[in-house]
Amino acid sequence: MKAKIVILPGDGIGPEVIKVSQKILEQISHKFDHQFEIEEQLIGGIAIDKEQNPLPHETSKACLEADAVLLGAVGGPKWDDPTAKMRPEQGLLGLRKKLDLFANLRPINPHHDLISASPLKEEKLLGVDFIVVRELTGGIYFGQPSERRVVDGQIQSLDTMVYNESEIERVANLAFNLARERSGKLTSVDKANVLESSRLWREVVTRVAKEHSDIELEHLLVDAAAMHLLTRPATFDVIVTANLFGDILTDEASILTGSLGNLPSASIGNQLNSLGYPRGVYEPIHGSAPDIAGLGIANPIGTILSTAMMLRHSLGLETEAKAIEKVIDDVLTAGYRTADLVNDGETEISTEVLSGHILERLD
Repeated sequence: MKAKIVILPGDGIGPEVIKVSQKILEQISHKFDHQFEIEEQLIGGIAIDKEQNPLPHETSKACLEADAVLLGAVGGPKWDDPTAKMRPEQGLLGLRKKLDLFANLRPINPHHDLISASPLKEEKLLGVDFIVVRELTGGIYFGQPSERRVVDGQIQSLDTMVYNESEIERVANLAFNLARERSGKLTSVDKANVLESSRLWREVVTRVAKEHSDIELEHLLVDAAAMHLLTRPATFDVIVTANLFGDILTDEASILTGSLGNLPSASIGNQLNSLGYPRGVYEPIHGSAPDIAGLGIANPIGTILSTAMMLRHSLGLETEAKAIEKVIDDVLTAGYRTADLVNDGETEISTEVLSGHILERLD
């Protein structure tokens, strides 16, 4: 296979974890006789510093021409001024919009040897294996108006949570189809008891469900869903929800796995790449972690598993994806841990050492 992959290291620990995944891609290409053309571009804070734009034109162009995009992280205290006109996160949001990536997939499947790393009791984590489908292009992150204004002599801020039917329909259909590939249950999360946008969300999802009568549909209010993620996480299979709710709930769900550093994600849409698969952006769900950037202790597992998702969803390479996932499982089973995963009595290892074990087993 020949494929063009754009890598966006970004900020903080992004370059450190992307470096590991790039080595893995090179090894996969040799092992399975593929040709991956890898191109690096700027995004986020470093793009603001170098190009005065969190999403430079060259980055957008390269990503639109690529078969898939692998992203490290964006943001950091250097660019945290809330009054700034340009922020690193605008680069990521803008990229999702340009590529029309309307669904973010975040699998939650705790490793059996990392259950002790989670603050939840072990019995709560047995059998946990679900995926969250987060709508990406609508909701409060993109709704207009979004502004500050003066009302009655005081500053007022306004954000708008807006959805239209087609946005809800397409992500609901994707979630129903995904549930069909799994155990056949879909949970739709909203706030229909308060928000008008959520009442439309529930109405549309219920209507779409009639076209998927073989799938069991459950509606949950977002506050109840947040509670059930901690009290009965094993009862979930596929969760579909709006942009804001998905952002919050998936970070909460990360504690089930022991660390944000373990979790991958895939942002996909309807645009097909040159190979006939959905073009997507693949990234770990952790942030740029500026407090540990440059220390060599970042956990690369979320990025590596995102690479596996990229091979599966955008390149159609299921065998290669499973090979990476098997190696990660083996390394964790063998007891290798970065700083975010160690318990009392365990020895932490560096990003480089963990990467060495992964690459050795992959070979």
